[in-house]
Amino acid sequence: MTKPSATDVLADLRLAALVAATSAEDQARVRRIAEEAAATFAAMARVRKGVTIFGSARAAPVTRWGALAHRVSWALADAGFTVITGGGPGLMAAANQGAQDAGAASVGLTIELPHDEPANAFLSLRVPFHYFFLRKLALVRYSCAFVLLPGGFGTLDELFEALNLRHTRRLESFPVILVGTEYWQGLVDWLRRVAIPAGSLAPEDVDGITITDDPGTVVTEVTRCHATLCRTLGIAQ
Repeated sequence: MTKPSATDVLADLRLAALVAATSAEDQARVRRIAEEAAATFAAMARVRKGVTIFGSARAAPVTRWGALAHRVSWALADAGFTVITGGGPGLMAAANQGAQDAGAASVGLTIELPHDEPANAFLSLRVPFHYFFLRKLALVRYSCAFVLLPGGFGTLDELFEALNLRHTRRLESFPVILVGTEYWQGLVDWLRRVAIPAGSLAPEDVDGITITDDPGTVVTEVTRCHATLCRTLGIAQ
């Protein structure tokens, strides 16, 4: 048996120290995650009839869809629903302002980012997050419907997260409503024209998506779900 050199011993000691440090860091990270989750659940405990509205944080989409975002949010709030957004600028701010203007609760689940993205000024409840996955959990957990305004990677990620959770039955068949026909129609057409024939999706996976520019349609879809599915599940309040 070859005797280990002094260099090997030192390498083993360094490795052991690194493993111990990594383990301690992981334990600390788990504690931080647990603390953030507990704080989130406590902050959101009184949120009722939540509808999450996703949308772009950028300024340019506000020019085209800001007024529509405001009208949709106002209509939902006026119908008794709590509007939940990511709490940032852009279309999220327009949605939160719509809820506030209707005199209803306006919730923002903000995220800590390397670049500055301040919370918008239209929040009656702000819940800050460091971890993206906990924020996404909260956006889903406290909602009985999902409204998607035009947006980029984050909005697309949230759209397909909701659709996948419905598809895998980890989430009930709550409405997924795309607002902004001009923006979304091409994506849904691609799903029907390419993904379904390829066997990647079934027709019913896409049939459950609603596309509209009408705030009244959004309210009707959400209200119907709340009066039927939500009551069956015992979460209609």
